[in-house]
Amino acid sequence: MPARPEVVCICGSMRFRAEMRAAISGLTMAGAIVLAPTELDSAPSEEEKAVLDALHLRRIDLADRVVVVAPDGYIGESTRREIAYARRHGKPVDAIDR
Repeated sequence: MPARPEVVCICGSMRFRAEMRAAISGLTMAGAIVLAPTELDSAPSEEEKAVLDALHLRRIDLADRVVVVAPDGYIGESTRREIAYARRHGKPVDAIDR
């Protein structure tokens, strides 16, 4: 294992929780520290969503790279915004399309 493991931020629609969990497991087992969206039991209020969105941008700030989970190529509005943010801040962006 390297002295400092790679830090990876997962982005994607929460409708693909199972695929995101699989990506998190795979990246973790490959030796990465994985930062992922918070899973909630119910839909957040507008205020809560704003807080969660801001926190996720901070996760991107902490990451060495971003991995987008996009089954069948689906990328929603929030994920597009996160990808644009990551690119503006010089973070490499990769996609998992499965």
